[in-house]
Amino acid sequence: MTSDFQMPPLPPGLGIGPGSQPESPDGVKLETMEIPREMFTFHMPVAPEPEDTLGMEEAKQRLREIRDLLARWKVGEPAGVVDLSDLDQKNLGLVNQILGEGEVSMVSGPRIQVQESVFAGLWRVVHFDEDGTIARDTVEVGDWPSAVAGRVFEGAADLPEPASDPLPEGVFNAPPLLTEIAEKVPQAGPGVPVHTINLSLLPHSEADLDYLARKLGVGDTIVLSRGYGNCRVSATRTRNVWWVQYFNSQDTLILNSLEIIPVPEVILAAQEDIDDSARRLAEVMRLYDE
Repeated sequence: MTSDFQMPPLPPGLGIGPGSQPESPDGVKLETMEIPREMFTFHMPVAPEPEDTLGMEEAKQRLREIRDLLARWKVGEPAGVVDLSDLDQKNLGLVNQILGEGEVSMVSGPRIQVQESVFAGLWRVVHFDEDGTIARDTVEVGDWPSAVAGRVFEGAADLPEPASDPLPEGVFNAPPLLTEIAEKVPQAGPGVPVHTINLSLLPHSEADLDYLARKLGVGDTIVLSRGYGNCRVSATRTRNVWWVQYFNSQDTLILNSLEIIPVPEVILAAQEDIDDSARRLAEVMRLYDE
């Protein structure tokens, strides 16, 4: 089936200079996503009047299922999934209108694209076939999508590649950072505080950054968050190592860091946000429960 759900083009990888992003083995290139320039704020979706939703009972039933999942879901539980793949365009259009588009979007490989709804913790997850057609269209309830969590570090290295000898020209400070990363990666896990390496505060060259990118590897999961600023989070090919970058309104990089953690907090929906989403969606759905 087709859907009018749209995702932006694939974003850049680590964004640390032309030529730093190798092509994937299948030839897929990560293209530029324009970084949004405005602060994201919540706007209650404009729900059509009940008399305008005749013939959309399937959509309303799926939205009720989503509402109920939100109301009972707690952090640490498996994600709840509601499948939309069998909805026709009319019903799918109502779901799209109610859920809207929130502040976080993701790509994970060539076959998974994600858009958070305006309700935090509600993720629209679209799976694609090899030919680019939609294979499955779902909504997930959780702190972040299980479809991405299940594959983000699939096949990743447990440790970064060690520094070589001799070092490439211009590389000075990357080797001790690789040593630090190798020490901290085995300690990362649930409940362990994030270990952050703030590259913006450390002396480094462009060659250092390129060298780090090569040794850590470039992953294929990239997240763009548009909360109180623009943040791009890129998975590396070293387990639990993420490249986190913040930009100002002129698209200038203002904070460049590495985070060693299973999932950076900027990606996750907090329990209080999910509880708030449950109340807001219930308020919208009361219009169709009368």
